[in-house]
Amino acid sequence: MKRLSQYFFRGLITVLPLAITVYVLVLFVTWTERTAMWLIRPVIGDFYLPGLGIALGGLLILALGMLVSKPITSRLLSWIELPFTNLPVVKSIYTSLKSFADYFAPHAQDAQQVVLLKWPGQEMGIVGLVTRQSMEGLPAPLGELDQVAVYLPMGYMIGGYTVFVPRSWTTPIDVSVEEAMRMALVAFMAASRSAPPGAPPAT
Repeated sequence: MKRLSQYFFRGLITVLPLAITVYVLVLFVTWTERTAMWLIRPVIGDFYLPGLGIALGGLLILALGMLVSKPITSRLLSWIELPFTNLPVVKSIYTSLKSFADYFAPHAQDAQQVVLLKWPGQEMGIVGLVTRQSMEGLPAPLGELDQVAVYLPMGYMIGGYTVFVPRSWTTPIDVSVEEAMRMALVAFMAASRSAPPGAPPAT
C-alpha cells in the first residue's frame, strides 16, 4: 500500500505542473482569441479561421510596441497614464504592475545579473538578482550610495527583499535570470537546466 502511495504521488508530481501549465495556456489562448475576434468581428463578419484572433492580437501588440517606441507616442502615453499615476489607490496598483512588467523587459534584463551575496566574514551565501547597477536617479540618501541593489527572492515566490550592498559582496553566477527565478520558485530543490550532465544539484 505504501509503495502504491509513492507511485501515486510521483505520478501526481509529474503530471500536475504539466496540467497546470496547459490549463493556464488554454485559458490565455481562449481569452485572447475571444477578445481579438470580438474586436474584428464587425470587419470580417462570420468568416473564421482558427488562430486568426491570436495572430491579429499578436500583430496588434507588436504594432503597439512599435508605436510606444516613438518619442511622440511615448509622450502621449504619459498623458494617458496621468489618471492612473495620480489617483491614490489606483496609483499604487498601476505603478506596481508597470514596474513588474518593466522588470522583465529586454532592456531591463541587460542590466540584471544573478549573483551570490555573501557578507564579509560569513560563510552563508544567498542567491539574488542585481536589479540596479547604480543608485543614480534614486532619492537621497539612496542616490548617494556607491552600491548595487540586490533582490533576494523567497521560496515559492511569496515575496522577497531588496538590499543595497557593496559590489564586492556579490559574486556573479553563470545562470540566466529566468533560470534563477525558476529555481527560486521551488526553493532550489531542482537542479539547474544549464548544469552539465553528472553535475550535483544546485544548492
